[in-house]
Amino acid sequence: MQENSNPEQLKRPRGSTRWVIVGGIAALGILLVCCLGVLVVGYFAGDSLLSLALAPTATLTPSPPRPMPTATKPANSPMPTKKAPPTETPVPTATPVPVPPPKPIKMNSPEYGAQAFLWWRPETADRDLGLMKDAGLTWVKQQFAWRDIEGAGKGKYDWSHADQAVFFANAKGIDVLARVDNAPAWAAPGCFNAEKKQMGPAKNMQDWLDFLTAFATRYKGRIRAYEIWNEPNLAREWCGRPPNPAEYAALLKASYTTLKAIDPNIIVVSAGLTPTSTSNDEAMPDVRFVEQMYTAMKNNSKGYFDALGVHAPGYKAPPEMSPDEVVKNPAYNNGEPVTGRVYCFRHVEDIRKVMVARGDSAKQIVILEFGWTMDPIHPAYSWFAVDEQTQAKYIVAAFQYAKKNWAPWIGAMFVIYMANPDWTKDNEEYWWSITQPNGDPRGAYVRIKAMPK
Repeated sequence: MQENSNPEQLKRPRGSTRWVIVGGIAALGILLVCCLGVLVVGYFAGDSLLSLALAPTATLTPSPPRPMPTATKPANSPMPTKKAPPTETPVPTATPVPVPPPKPIKMNSPEYGAQAFLWWRPETADRDLGLMKDAGLTWVKQQFAWRDIEGAGKGKYDWSHADQAVFFANAKGIDVLARVDNAPAWAAPGCFNAEKKQMGPAKNMQDWLDFLTAFATRYKGRIRAYEIWNEPNLAREWCGRPPNPAEYAALLKASYTTLKAIDPNIIVVSAGLTPTSTSNDEAMPDVRFVEQMYTAMKNNSKGYFDALGVHAPGYKAPPEMSPDEVVKNPAYNNGEPVTGRVYCFRHVEDIRKVMVARGDSAKQIVILEFGWTMDPIHPAYSWFAVDEQTQAKYIVAAFQYAKKNWAPWIGAMFVIYMANPDWTKDNEEYWWSITQPNGDPRGAYVRIKAMPK
C-alpha cells in the first residue's frame, strides 16, 4: 500500500480526530448488532431452511402391503405354538434359486426321503435340509396346508412360508413332495376342528382347483411331486363324513388334470392311507378304500395319478415279517387274528396285490410315511414301541428290504420324521423322529447316513 502524502489530512485539528474516533466506534456497534440479528434469525429458521434444502422434488411411491398372514394354524400340520426364540446366527432369507432340471416321472427303486417341518422356522428348515442332504436323503415331504396360504379369503395369498420351504429345498438340491390339503374356513365351512384334528375338502371343487392352479404356477419346475390330500379313508380328514372313495377319486382326477396342464413333469401321487382294521363311519381299511377307488376309476388310473400313495408304519414287527406271519402272532397283531395284517411294514404288499389285480402293475407305489415309534407314554402307541437301537435297525432294514424285494415298483420312501423343533415328549410324533427337536441325530439318522444308497 502507498504512503498517504495528502497535506490537507496532515493538518487536521485535534477535535476532528475525536469525532472520527467516535464515528468509528458507532459504526462498529451497528455492525455487531446486525451480525447478532442474523444469528438469531438463523437459529430459529435453521430447521425450516434445512428441511427445504433436503425436501424431495418428487412424491415417492409407497411400498406394496405385506401379505396378510392366516389367523389360524391347522392342527394337522405340526407346528410351533409359540414364537421362535432369537438365534445368535442370522436367520436365512428365502430367495429364489435356479429352477432344478426336470426329472423323469418314474423314480429310481427306491429313492430316499423324510418328512420335515420347513414351514414356520427358517433357521431350523435350513438346518434340517442340510442334515438330510448329508444323510443321502434326496426327497423332502412337506405339507402345504391350503388354509395357511389362502386362509384370509379367496385370492388373498400369503406365499412367504411356502417360498421359504421350496427355495431352501431347491438350494440344497432336494426334491420336494408337496402334500396339499386342509381347506380354509371360507372354502369348507364347519370342517376344520383343531381339537379333533379334523379337516375337509372344499365345498366348491373349483375353489380347490383355483388354489392348485395358483400354487403349481408359482412353483412350476420347483416341486417334483404332489400328494393330493391325506388319509381320506378317515372321517376326520373328510370333514367328519364317512370315507368315500368315489368322491376322493373325483377330487384326484380334477387335481391331476389341473396340475398336468401347468407342468406335465409333475408326479401326482394319490393320498397316503391309514393302515387300519376299523370299518365304520369313522374309518375304512386301506385295502378296501383302494379297491373301491379303482372301481370308481373303472380300473383305469390314467388321468388320476402317476403313483399310488401308501402309509407303512412297522408297528412292533420287524420289517421283513410278512402279513401272514403277523396276523397269526398275538405278539404283533394287536389281538386281531383276522384283521391284524395291517400291523406290519410289509402290509404294503397287500395294497400292491390290488393294483396288480386291477391291471395297474406298471405304476409305482410311493411310501409317504413309514417308521417305528419309541413312545412309552401314549397308550395308543406304547403297545408297539421299540427302543432306539431297534428303531434304527428296523428303518434301515426296511429301506434295504424294499430295494431288494420291491424293485421296480417301489418309488420314493419317506421316513418319519425330521423332528418339528417345537415337539416335546408329550407329542406322540416326537417318538417316531430320527432327530431330536434341536437337530441332534438319533440312532436311526446315524444309521441312515451310513447306509449304502
